[in-house]
Amino acid sequence: MLKQVHDPAETVSDVVFRQIREDIISGTLPPGAKIKLEQAKERYSIGISSLREILSRLTTENLVVAEGQRGFEVSPASRRELLELADLRIVLETHAIGLAFAAGNLEWEGRIVAAHHRLAAAERKLLAGDVSRTVDWVRYDWEFHQAIVSACNSATLMATLSSVFDRFLRYHMLAESFRGKPVVDDHRLMFELSIRRDVAGATDIVRRHVQSGVDHVLKSGRIT
Repeated sequence: MLKQVHDPAETVSDVVFRQIREDIISGTLPPGAKIKLEQAKERYSIGISSLREILSRLTTENLVVAEGQRGFEVSPASRRELLELADLRIVLETHAIGLAFAAGNLEWEGRIVAAHHRLAAAERKLLAGDVSRTVDWVRYDWEFHQAIVSACNSATLMATLSSVFDRFLRYHMLAESFRGKPVVDDHRLMFELSIRRDVAGATDIVRRHVQSGVDHVLKSGRIT
């Protein structure tokens, strides 16, 4: 996920992999951009062979496209992929909610409370016009959704949802605007329903939340 804390056990390749991935999701490396190996080598301070391996890894998430002998480019953005990612996110997140609500304990509830507190603080500043808080919001948004499903007891499900969430987030970053009060209201409702362990209510909110995000991105005119 974006803005992960550096793990001392990470290798140089791990760090660069995360940096390039974040640059793609944030839009710093925009859809369709050619990734020139010599320039990327200098930018990320890593050797060509390691860089090739990293870019090949990113192709498995459909964030990078390999062009044979011509190198690599950032995967294009499309309405079709946005809709596919939205559908997949709904399937994964709602399934994880059902598992988490059944297994969650007091520590799980505490993670949700703390995550929502941070997210709500960032959202209040965004609503007040402080766009510098966007980076915080991106991180806290995932931490909140992650906290809700964190008791699902499936590392594979969490990892897959994280990847889909990031790819879906890339489209929101391309839209370059915050959805405003409706998204804040969704998060407040999700918080309340999670604490009550209302599976039906929470899954309904997730479906609406994701679909509203799709509508927001499409209305931005950035995706064709």
